[in-house]
Amino acid sequence: MECISIFDMLKIGIGPSSSHTLGPWRAAERWIKELKETGDFKHITHVKVDLYGSLSLTGIGHATDLAIILGLTGADPEYIPVTELPKITQEVMDNHTLSFNNEFDISFHPKVDIVFNKEFLKFHSNGLTFTGITKDLKTIKTTYYSIGGGFVVKEERSNSKSKATLHNNFPFPIQTALELSNYCITENKKISEIVLENERSLKPDTAIDHEIKRIWDTMIECMYIGCHTEGILPGGLNVTRRAFVMHQKLLTNSTYSNPNEWLSSIRNTDVKFRQILKWVSCFALSVNEVNASLGRVVTAPTNGSAGVIPAVIMYYLAIENHDAGFKEIKQFLLVAGEIGSIFKKGATISAAMGGCQAEIGVSSAMAAAGLCELLGGTPEQVLNASEIAMEHHLGLTCDPIGGLVQIPCIERNAMGAIKAISAAELALDTTNAKVPLDKVIETMWNTAKDMNSKYKETSEGGLAVSVNIADC
Repeated sequence: MECISIFDMLKIGIGPSSSHTLGPWRAAERWIKELKETGDFKHITHVKVDLYGSLSLTGIGHATDLAIILGLTGADPEYIPVTELPKITQEVMDNHTLSFNNEFDISFHPKVDIVFNKEFLKFHSNGLTFTGITKDLKTIKTTYYSIGGGFVVKEERSNSKSKATLHNNFPFPIQTALELSNYCITENKKISEIVLENERSLKPDTAIDHEIKRIWDTMIECMYIGCHTEGILPGGLNVTRRAFVMHQKLLTNSTYSNPNEWLSSIRNTDVKFRQILKWVSCFALSVNEVNASLGRVVTAPTNGSAGVIPAVIMYYLAIENHDAGFKEIKQFLLVAGEIGSIFKKGATISAAMGGCQAEIGVSSAMAAAGLCELLGGTPEQVLNASEIAMEHHLGLTCDPIGGLVQIPCIERNAMGAIKAISAAELALDTTNAKVPLDKVIETMWNTAKDMNSKYKETSEGGLAVSVNIADC
């Protein structure tokens, strides 16, 4: 039984992509750790990195090369000031040397030593190989696979689509939605209560609350930054940030100095019915505009879909329940994290494996479930909300223009959030769901396997080839 914590599903990292940025970054960190364990680290004088498949085809647009540089320098994506990233990477580009794990300099010329190989490795479409050369010309080579959501594995893991961090057995081990439902019935508990018991087997309540607060603080700071930053997104598509203008139109004549005061200002604003969708869209766009700018976001379950869950939480806080606070945010994230883990075990959260249904579809399903429980839904209705949200994302392709997480990715977060809210409301009025969540997860995985590879984060099909970048 594979036990995945909600903190495996909700990670803090740098944009724009969990599989193409955070994953390779973490792979570099892991390689360094393994070199230290074997005693080879101190002997390395030169490093080369080979990228394969989707990592190669859309690596430049996803800043994979920059992530590898940062990972090799030992920078921590959770804590490094975002403003320092350009300086670190530019110095390596200019000097052709790199401070290996910030301990000693080695030879590294990114334009030569990061090789973009278009062929796919058999194990997974997101493969990368690190090669280290030692002083005595010994070659040390290790291959990793970035399987979505910042998860990194080696080929010896038997199931590339679903394996992740393994923990001690939970008191309520969950592989399927049916198992989760049965626990809720036999224990007479909500889904969030079952999940919390599992998390308590890993860490005390104080640590759980600390991590959830850190996740929420990152989410709200990200929305705050996105709503207060104007201009053009980097990458060459000349995409104008929209959250700034939308936010200005929605929240006028208000004063605040930090994200929490900002939230209070929003909650005290008289929101008209037609403005609700605009607010939800604004929240979602703000996160993914920050993500597209190599900002810090929470993978939920991926960077490309990072805006859905924060937007739906903000909808609940600003529209549904002005008295809600940390208790409700915690409850939402416990439910959402568990739903995401079930999708990961039964299908995939990697767009390179399953298309955008694996990112926006899963995030919408996670958000729908979290919202449904907060609105008073039974465990059965919560699972149905998740099923409804995914059902209407089945077959969604991943076809980013220019390999950038911008078009259509940013707008899809707004649509995913709105669908999540609709799914939660529909589920609350459903007493006899006809399609079990496990069946829609199975269908999603079968759809992913049938999907042509050019629609799986390769920028070789769909909008990516229909739209001429030069015309953008």
